[in-house]
Amino acid sequence: MQVPFLDLKAQYNSIKKEVNEAIQEVLDNTAYILGNSVKNFETEFAKAHDVKHCAGLSSGTDGNHLALWALGIKPGDEVIIPSNTFIATAWGATLCGAKPVFVDCEDDSYNIDPKKIEAAVTPRTKAIVAVHLYGQPADMDPLREIAKAKNLHLVEDCAQAHLAEYKGKKVGGLSEAASFSFYPGKNLGAYGEAGAICTNNDELADYFLRLREHGQSKKYYHQTFGHNYRMEGIQGAVLGVKMKYLPQWTEARRTVAKKYRQLLGNIDKVKLPTEMDYAKHVYHLYVIQVNASNDVQKNSELRDKLKDFLQEKGIATGLHYPVPLHLQACFKDFGYKAGDFPVTEKLASTGLSLPMFPELTDEQLNYTADSIKEFFSKN
Repeated sequence: MQVPFLDLKAQYNSIKKEVNEAIQEVLDNTAYILGNSVKNFETEFAKAHDVKHCAGLSSGTDGNHLALWALGIKPGDEVIIPSNTFIATAWGATLCGAKPVFVDCEDDSYNIDPKKIEAAVTPRTKAIVAVHLYGQPADMDPLREIAKAKNLHLVEDCAQAHLAEYKGKKVGGLSEAASFSFYPGKNLGAYGEAGAICTNNDELADYFLRLREHGQSKKYYHQTFGHNYRMEGIQGAVLGVKMKYLPQWTEARRTVAKKYRQLLGNIDKVKLPTEMDYAKHVYHLYVIQVNASNDVQKNSELRDKLKDFLQEKGIATGLHYPVPLHLQACFKDFGYKAGDFPVTEKLASTGLSLPMFPELTDEQLNYTADSIKEFFSKN
């Protein structure tokens, strides 16, 4: 049996007629950049996340940049982010000329550890980025307390967390501004690159609209510096169709996660993801850890053997993320070294992402779980 890591073709086939009609409408109207399809999607996406404003962008990375840019982050400033995240989170700071300052993650949520933040704050620190990693919201209350006490900006990276909730409130409106990614493999994915930025601040919202379109609010009249971060009309059309299905797809992901917990919960050598009591996890990724001993290196070797075993069985898996940000070559001049952030480094060495998508069948899921059990019965 073949079990893909995700199955975009199955999802497309389930909504093919609606998507094709929406794309054709954009082509018929020749509204290739922004336009009504994007505007309508922005309205629906903001409504779904209980925020006042949403601006469609050309990628989630753009949103990371715009959030900090609009808040005045500049060269010489520092921005605190978790080391356990995709590198696009760091580009939000570097594109402003600022320095990302990394901190470790929590052992249970895998998100930024609030207890590690204050030690990273310097007179140059201007902002904290809360990443809702794998689809689970970061613990926002302590982050807000720190931001308020230290007079820091707080923004969210929601690239993997569409419709996730923190204490009953949707992500995207829990800070000053929040970026979203619609990369094709995301829970809400475009058919190409796309992203968005959300806020409840009217002034910021206006600024985002200018920044994404060359610093202009009227064509050829440029009030500020800007960039070309506009969403394409076809992506707005695709996302508009998909928005209608996102709630049911989200619940399907949660059902898959529940079944994984039931099927894999008795394997002593596997640590399953924890859904925190304050969170509604939307499971963009389902990341297990090989936890066979106290020796991280041995666990890492066993993780790699498990990955190879599953591949031989036709089961695709992923590594998120094999090299923590503080150990990336591009940040070597920052002075970080192995051992600085042990929780993040352990997850990088022992974590394995299992197949996770709404269309995953019980047959595929059971086959995956049985194969994992088979591996650990021999190792």
